[in-house]
Amino acid sequence: MKKKTVLELGILTFACMQVLCGCEKQQDSPLMTVQVGVACYNQSDTFLSELLASFKEQLSGMETQELSATVMQKDAAGSQRTQDDQVRELLDAGCNVLCVNLADRTNPSEIIELAREREVPIIFFNREPVAEDLMQWSDLYYVGADAQQSGVMQGELAADAILANSQIDRNHDGKIQYVVLEGETGHQDAIIRTEKAVDTLKDKGIGLEKLSYAIANWNRAQAQNRMTQMIGQYRNDIELVLANNDDMALGAVDAYEKLNYTESTLPVFFGIDGTREGLRAVADGRLAGTVYNDKEGQAGAMARLAVALVCGEGMQELSFEKERCIYLPYAKVTADNIEEYQH
Repeated sequence: MKKKTVLELGILTFACMQVLCGCEKQQDSPLMTVQVGVACYNQSDTFLSELLASFKEQLSGMETQELSATVMQKDAAGSQRTQDDQVRELLDAGCNVLCVNLADRTNPSEIIELAREREVPIIFFNREPVAEDLMQWSDLYYVGADAQQSGVMQGELAADAILANSQIDRNHDGKIQYVVLEGETGHQDAIIRTEKAVDTLKDKGIGLEKLSYAIANWNRAQAQNRMTQMIGQYRNDIELVLANNDDMALGAVDAYEKLNYTESTLPVFFGIDGTREGLRAVADGRLAGTVYNDKEGQAGAMARLAVALVCGEGMQELSFEKERCIYLPYAKVTADNIEEYQH
């Protein structure tokens, strides 16, 4: 019996030594972990949710035996104070890089200070901070697109449609009566998209008469409500609807459909973003066009930048503008090229 016990002890000792040797081998090639903390202004935003889904997918695809990646996500529901607290929670949880979609693009100072204290870099995305704020610290970056380009392209799409179809000017007065659905009061992208779309239409020689505008906070249901109110006021006078994003353009379409307007009395609708629903609406002819905001390209740039910042290599492979910004170009989408953008 004693011999058996000694034998068993020897076997157990040998097994333990094998495990320890295995651990030492693993320690020879340590695993690098990219722990991304994502803070978004409102994850019910359709474009944002699609961008973040692509980000997580592309980041996961970059994992190797030497590199693992995790994502923790917080939703501020539009409150900058809430987002500040959430960033603190993400840092306390051990995140070593932050991706921040600001609730208030003019007020990032507390987030920046929190990250700087922990030496954790920040990638701002989709909502660009004021240029001076981006220069507060060397480890601040931005990934997104140029709002001015999207407004110009929306204006070009609308101008092309009007010049190709005289029936858009239903009352034949030589002017297009239009309304605007804006994303957010005082929001830089909303202001720029609207101004550039209208300026581009005028530059193309299109006579315009602005009937009204409404703030719908990038939201489809709010846009439907605001559009219903404008229809009640202007009836069949509205010939063109310019919306700062696809969700609001679709909300405007919803309002007309709910009121059972016939196709001959509908205005033309244009959005921006190229969300899945927006692209489907272009394919179905419910939207005359949209401007594609390259969410896959932005998501990929965010993923590569996050890994490079944590691992300390790969930055030279990224194309920066203004030293710390990565901008992906927009593209015009109509029924003629919709198949290129639907996956």
